[in-house]
Amino acid sequence: MARLTLHGDLDHPATLTVADLRQWPGHRAEVTFDCATNGPQHHVFEGVLLRDVVTRACPDLDGRRRKDRSRFLLAVSGGDGHHTVLSWAELDTDFCGSPVLLATRLDGEDLDGTGCQLVVPSDRCGARYVSAVTHIWFGALSAPPPAVPLAPVAVGV
Repeated sequence: MARLTLHGDLDHPATLTVADLRQWPGHRAEVTFDCATNGPQHHVFEGVLLRDVVTRACPDLDGRRRKDRSRFLLAVSGGDGHHTVLSWAELDTDFCGSPVLLATRLDGEDLDGTGCQLVVPSDRCGARYVSAVTHIWFGALSAPPPAVPLAPVAVGV
């Protein structure tokens, strides 16, 4: 049975199956996107909002501070080695509120055997559609260390 691990800056990290996700309120997305290898794709996905799953895991962020929330990221990995990154602001209802899904059904077929699929309905291409999701990491972008000035480089002598 396929499982996904939700981890990172969360008070309640979890390991979930497709059957676990089906216990949540369901959402449906009819999407069309352009796949680089297979051309235009038309599909109907059903599943749970990624925002709801992460929220239930109690992310370590200050919900009252919008600027703090906007620095959090989600890194999603699939069983085929495909990875993508989303910002929390894309999902957060105070920002974009995008209905990104962890799909448990594709075109009426259950995904129990292969694992859930990340679905980003607003994307025109399918690059952030990740099949057989295995890991979702949630965490904050940290401030970079102070820059060290670079020495000038002599060009052409």
